[in-house]
Amino acid sequence: MQITATAISLNVDDVAASAQFLTKHFAFHEAAAADGFSSLLREDAANVIFLRRGSEVLPEGFRDQHAAGLIVAFTVTDLEAEYERLQNEQVAITMPLREEPWGERLFQVTDPNGVIIQLVDWATPTQ
Repeated sequence: MQITATAISLNVDDVAASAQFLTKHFAFHEAAAADGFSSLLREDAANVIFLRRGSEVLPEGFRDQHAAGLIVAFTVTDLEAEYERLQNEQVAITMPLREEPWGERLFQVTDPNGVIIQLVDWATPTQ
């Protein structure tokens, strides 16, 4: 098997709001869109797809679930600069910049649908 692309698909109530959040604050661009669907791309990240909750594309038992209990994490090169940039853009920081005992440095923001986006770098090299 050869994997040619990776995407994460999230069920949300307001597809346009989540798509706009990622395009405005994280430089994704919309590759495809339709009513209740948006596929976002960045050259250096996994594709992010937003589906409106209740979409028949999803298995029946999953259609009404919300993208909750997960974190979309992006490893970045200058965490402090991203923290400052997002603050300047008036993005609410929902978890302030901190360092975990295992060396992960991170902060989190939350999109209009409650999707947690975490920016990360490492204080010490990963093993």
